Amino acid sequence: MYKTGDAVVSSSREPQLDAGKHWRAKLGFILMSTDLAAESDFHDMVPDGVAIHITRLKTDDYTTNETLSRHIDAMADAASRIQPDTRPDVISYSCTSGSIVCGEQQVMDEISKGAPYAQPMTLVTGVVDALRELGAKKLVVGTPYLDEINTAEAEFLLAKGFEILDIQGLNLETGIEFGCVTPDYWKTFALEIDQPDADAIFLSCGGIRALDVVQEIEDLTGKPVITSNQGQMWSCLRRAGITDHIEGFGQIFSRPGTSLLPDSPGDHHA
Repeated sequence: MYKTGDAVVSSSREPQLDAGKHWRAKLGFILMSTDLAAESDFHDMVPDGVAIHITRLKTDDYTTNETLSRHIDAMADAASRIQPDTRPDVISYSCTSGSIVCGEQQVMDEISKGAPYAQPMTLVTGVVDALRELGAKKLVVGTPYLDEINTAEAEFLLAKGFEILDIQGLNLETGIEFGCVTPDYWKTFALEIDQPDADAIFLSCGGIRALDVVQEIEDLTGKPVITSNQGQMWSCLRRAGITDHIEGFGQIFSRPGTSLLPDSPGDHHA
């Protein structure tokens, strides 16, 4: 029995150790401080044995090209804070519009400064990966953004080789508003902007609740739907060597993403 003033002396033991709870892969995400959707989306989609690590950038809750451009200043520091002792396989900057405004390569360079052990990623890189995996060429795009951001996004997608049949934004100003648009509205909006010639529907922004209805929209339209968080997660998983088929979040998760797999992924299936 322990009494006040005694010194604790533990018996010698050899604890059983394994590779930890997240033995398959570890994914890191840098979110905006105003994002209300991405964190729960990631946890909904993530397979067993895969970690989700989150950090956030302090963000002005007024989303313009100018405010988004400031994110780059803290990117390396944010990346360095994501579980550096366990070294995530992939670290992604989880902002669609910010990835475009700051520039994919510039963002990835900053992530590599802070976390040189991880594959650097951006959200729009993952979206482009997913759209190319699906063979989509002609897109309709729905966003919550102001039109100055929609214009930058349209130019980005054109430069990536896609044809933009239409891009429509809700012209909301704040990230909190983005996260308060209902999933049912995103379904209605997607059906409104869809066109017969569109190969895919892209619902753009990591802070919106479109993942909740992606499967419903695909079932109604008969064509693939990519949301920002879903496309990013699919690409990050494949880059980490995780090739699970995940039900309920769109047909992209049935695709292997062979071109994104590491050279020697080993046994990464569940």
